[in-house]
Amino acid sequence: MKTLPPFTLADRIEDLQQLDPLAKFLTGAVNAVIKPRNLRDLLHGVWQGHSLHPLMVQVPLGSWLSAAVLDCLPGNGKAAATLVAVGVASAGPAAVAGAVDFSELHTQQQRIGAVHALANSTALTLYSVSLLQRLTGRSGKPLAFLGLGALMAGGWFGGHLAYRQAAGPNHVEDVPHRVPEGWQSLTPVEELVPGKLHRRMLGEVPLLVRRAGDGTINVLAETCSHLSGPLSEGEQRWIGGEACVQCPWHQSVFSLATGEVVHGPATSPQPVFETRVTDGMLEVCLPGAG
Repeated sequence: MKTLPPFTLADRIEDLQQLDPLAKFLTGAVNAVIKPRNLRDLLHGVWQGHSLHPLMVQVPLGSWLSAAVLDCLPGNGKAAATLVAVGVASAGPAAVAGAVDFSELHTQQQRIGAVHALANSTALTLYSVSLLQRLTGRSGKPLAFLGLGALMAGGWFGGHLAYRQAAGPNHVEDVPHRVPEGWQSLTPVEELVPGKLHRRMLGEVPLLVRRAGDGTINVLAETCSHLSGPLSEGEQRWIGGEACVQCPWHQSVFSLATGEVVHGPATSPQPVFETRVTDGMLEVCLPGAG
């Protein structure tokens, strides 16, 4: 089925360079205000293994949608006002989590993200004024319904950002499905310079290979799970006595031994390959592959 004309708007917005100053301003503001890396990791959702923002938006969205239902029925003014208030109170934390995610996106994604943020900010403003009207004895319903319309528009752009532009999914989820099961020859060990990050291909899948000075060899999926950055072009870091690699694009940090996320914005770990050396050839195996 052909995409309906109104919904092709997002495709044009992706190329709208006029939104770049706004995106740059928002990114700068977020980075200036929210600096501690542990706080950013918390807001990214590193601790739960996926983005925190989509979970948090369920509270204001559910509250405001429920308030709209009650507004359509007689005798529910107080209950509807309570739900509007819950939505207003919970929208701020959800927006903060989304803003931190926004600050680590590609340019085209940030353009859509800026429109998403503007629509949701409009909704929050309308609902806030609606709440004030309700508290002072006025209806507040017209502004709430306008706010719901802005919220739906913002949600649609959020869906485009997440599903069309893949801003949130794990970008290495497909690795186990693209490599053969069992042990595979990868590269001669003598070609691996100790302490250096190497990029090697297993079929069509790029792998990150590091040979330590003691002979230990770590092999991870080379594509960053956040937004597909090339980890082989990143920096090696030692955190808590553990060898790690930092993505050159958005500075996600992963353990070279376990693939676990040490610092976001990535929330999904890197697939880790088992290794062995046979007749001078490095062989790798990904558990669960095939």
